[in-house]
Amino acid sequence: MADSKALTPRAQDFSAWYNELIAKAELADYSPVRGCMVIRPNGFAIWEQMQAALDGMFKDTGHENAYFPLFIPQSFLAKEAEHVEGFAPETAVVTHGGGKELEEPLVVRPTSETIIGSMFSKWIQSYRDLPVLMNQWCNVVRWEMRTRLFLRTTEFLWQEGHTAHATEAEAEEETLKMLGVYRTFQEQYLAIPVITGRKTESERFAGAMRTYALEALMQDNKALQMGTSHNLGQNFAKAFDVSFQTADGAMDHVWSTSWGCSTRMIGGMIMTHSDDNGLVCPPRLAQRQVVIVPIHKTDSERGQVLEAANALATDLKAGGLRVHVDGREGIKPGAKYYEWEARGVPFRLELGPRDLTNRSVMLARRTGGGKVSLGMEGLAATLRGEVDQMQRGLLESARARREGGTLRHPKSKEEFVDYLESGGGFVYAGWCGDPAVEAAVKEQTKATIRVLPDTEFRVGDAPTRCIWTGQPAQYEAVWARAY
Repeated sequence: MADSKALTPRAQDFSAWYNELIAKAELADYSPVRGCMVIRPNGFAIWEQMQAALDGMFKDTGHENAYFPLFIPQSFLAKEAEHVEGFAPETAVVTHGGGKELEEPLVVRPTSETIIGSMFSKWIQSYRDLPVLMNQWCNVVRWEMRTRLFLRTTEFLWQEGHTAHATEAEAEEETLKMLGVYRTFQEQYLAIPVITGRKTESERFAGAMRTYALEALMQDNKALQMGTSHNLGQNFAKAFDVSFQTADGAMDHVWSTSWGCSTRMIGGMIMTHSDDNGLVCPPRLAQRQVVIVPIHKTDSERGQVLEAANALATDLKAGGLRVHVDGREGIKPGAKYYEWEARGVPFRLELGPRDLTNRSVMLARRTGGGKVSLGMEGLAATLRGEVDQMQRGLLESARARREGGTLRHPKSKEEFVDYLESGGGFVYAGWCGDPAVEAAVKEQTKATIRVLPDTEFRVGDAPTRCIWTGQPAQYEAVWARAY
């Protein structure tokens, strides 16, 4: 049973609230291994729903699942100079196995571009072999010094897509297509509105030609990167000699991409929607969309109501809903309500003898609004409508909150700094393109450029002056403090 202790209010200590909520909702726990986490069944069920939805979207766009080894020869990372420099501080290295020192140390997978590149070099010979569209669901290890459950752990679960194409244009199209797939998923399933755009050179993935990202704004006005998509150009193809014969008989290296999102999305979901009573889980991702709580006073009533509750659950499951009957004895209904609220179950149905007589149930929504009585007839269709309505409501609320936490085109450097230092969220402002300016802003305000926003997310006329230097602006940038 979830902890009955009240959560620290978000407004008092957002970080404490986040950690306490994860414990109370039994989503994850700390592992004996420093920096790692144990994902508990309640948390893993959400990840399984995410996997199922995303996996279907990947397959609908022509991708196939594969699996590549956890261990990568250390020499592989060194083949792409920028890649090894970017990941060297985060790698875990195996030097002994079977009681003996290994001839070559093995890196525990931080990401798989190198080993997949080596395999592509064996499999791709001709333009007829292209494109190759693959994805894998796996774990990766990055030796993090400062960790937080779901948001940043030494080991985490993710998916990583890897593709190879005949032309740069095809690779760029793939990179942007998968960015769009992520956005669709995050808005339609996570109910999180995201901003998409290109990362600056300092934030670009090590070894990529261009990196694109999705950024969301949490309730504490910090940004969270929700996924990335990389156009790798021919960098890894040249490092691993992934070459092919073109249609006109010439030889060329493939153009490749990689893209990934992880269990970090669960952390983003928590920080976007949840409240001081516990988890709020979008119904399309909830392990249990509906919990039925039988209400009774006598043993005879209990048997009658429980039988009806189980029959109702069967009907609702047949109607496409994920349903659980809480028939536990020795626990009062109020305690059950409290527990399911903390765990984020979207809908609770209360069923008692009077409801049976009236052929009705009482509905309580996790997002509030009071209880309402619903007739049994057509209940599955009614609840499916409630699922869609709650999904839309969560997305609309999160979008309104993001808009309220966004400053567009501050008039001065002072306004820019004051907004960030007073706990503001996204700031749209001009940037001259100088990495030294980007670094200076970060040093003074702790804010970074999250993305150079795509056209859809730009604001009116582009700014003409850099907010920091007053020099001509080369870009409109979205700045924020971030996780």
